[in-house]
Amino acid sequence: MSELRIVPVTDDQTVLDWQRVHNEIIPTAPLSVDEIRERMTRHILEVAYDGEVLVGCSTVRPPSEETSAVVVIARVLPAHRRRGFGTAIYEHCLRRGRELGDGIETHILSSNEDGVRFAKAHGFVEVETYLLPGDTIPFIELRLGE
Repeated sequence: MSELRIVPVTDDQTVLDWQRVHNEIIPTAPLSVDEIRERMTRHILEVAYDGEVLVGCSTVRPPSEETSAVVVIARVLPAHRRRGFGTAIYEHCLRRGRELGDGIETHILSSNEDGVRFAKAHGFVEVETYLLPGDTIPFIELRLGE
């Protein structure tokens, strides 16, 4: 890992970069540019670059009516995994998340075995498995053991 830069999603390029990572890692629930722009009003969306190369993205969701926990999601493109990017993005999200609330959760597509393994290695425990309407691959909700 050379120089990791994590920047907020604020313009057309960062929206497209966030979309690319999200949709590659979660092909069962692709998001349009308009959906991402709407999420920007409620969540903290960021993209991560190794120098100028896109390596990942993140989402921090503040507590809401649905959950009292902060949801942190760190995504790393498969070609860039196992090089420290996930840990750096996750730690960045965790710091941001702790500013917003106490409980920390994450949600991972069950077919993303690397992501599930990463979360469990960082102290998350499985709480629930759920299937979104129309999906065939469930998501796993995990909570950080404090």
